[in-house]
Amino acid sequence: MSFKSKIYSQFQFLLNQKIQQLQLVLNDLKETGANETKSTAGDKHETALAMIQIEQANKRAQLNEFFTQKAALDKIDPLLLSSQVITGSLVKTNKGAFFISTSLGKVTLDKKEVTAISPQSPLGSKLIGLTVGNTIEVNNNHFIIEGLE
Repeated sequence: MSFKSKIYSQFQFLLNQKIQQLQLVLNDLKETGANETKSTAGDKHETALAMIQIEQANKRAQLNEFFTQKAALDKIDPLLLSSQVITGSLVKTNKGAFFISTSLGKVTLDKKEVTAISPQSPLGSKLIGLTVGNTIEVNNNHFIIEGLE
């Protein structure tokens, strides 16, 4: 398995974990809300129920964002290689390695740190279409593309 395939699998795993954890939180909030409706009526009860509903809405919005990220990640073929940076590329630069996919943060695998960035991010948008040896500047940082997977 290539390093890029391992990175792809790692980000898939982390995103699936986030989705599962958020679904558990939503289930807990649903249970809490159901228990709250059994309580006696009153201002305290209504405030608590309203807070639970707000929290549920926030968590559902987060979950929808994770599903959007998962859909973007699922469209990537980790075996596809290109001579230029495309969505799904693992770009090695003088400032670190970047997996062009969706904004998922950093992972360390085989003692190498890789940051997943969106192709719409400032860095991602400037990297798309470039090849090994090209340089760009983002926020006064100079990036030299040293390798592509």
